[in-house]
Amino acid sequence: MLPQYKRILLKLSGEALMGNKNFGLDAAVIAQYAQDIKQVIDLGVQVAVVIGGGNIYRGMNEAETGIERAQGDYMGMLATVINGMALQAGLEKIGVYTRLQSAIKMEQIAEPYIRRRAIRHLEKGRVVIFGAGTGNPYFTTDTAGSLRAIEIKADVILKGTRVDGIYTADPEKDPTAKRFEKITFSDVIAKKLMVMDMTAFTLCQENNLPIIVFDMNTPGTLLQVVEGKNVGTYVS
Repeated sequence: MLPQYKRILLKLSGEALMGNKNFGLDAAVIAQYAQDIKQVIDLGVQVAVVIGGGNIYRGMNEAETGIERAQGDYMGMLATVINGMALQAGLEKIGVYTRLQSAIKMEQIAEPYIRRRAIRHLEKGRVVIFGAGTGNPYFTTDTAGSLRAIEIKADVILKGTRVDGIYTADPEKDPTAKRFEKITFSDVIAKKLMVMDMTAFTLCQENNLPIIVFDMNTPGTLLQVVEGKNVGTYVS
């Protein structure tokens, strides 16, 4: 089946990489994600990835940690680089060429983020993993995902989560919650549905960049989304 998108930005949560652990990385989850990404690369789709860092460090709660917000956010950015390296290793193990680009300079580990170079890597069929968020504190990795997607002219942001779309309420708490197949940006705001933080969401809205929220933890779902099958929730 022909893919519906030529270039995608895949946004993954750091927490998802923990699998069933309480902390850190689960090798099985990384292997599954790598296989799923390979399936869409084999279709000729260009894939860029942004991963959160919440499995290693969440820099938000200053009151709890005693670490000021900006410092905590930088620590979180470094956590995303660790996750990026783990996914890079998982992909290269199965023969997928990758490049890790960091918004914070660390030459021994990653290339600096250069927009034109990132696009060139994508055109050559390499998976580009964007690490260290935007390089600025007070911005989430959701915002980094939206920003990078717009910069590289991605067709869509695919937000891989634990749930299979956007619901009227939290499906893990409310069994009567119903999934939206399609929803507009303004409806998401009006209904106060948490898809991404508002900075990230507004960036997508202003640049007419659609978002698909889907379940990344079920193998093969990413391929179904790219093929345009009716999975997840389409926000436009």
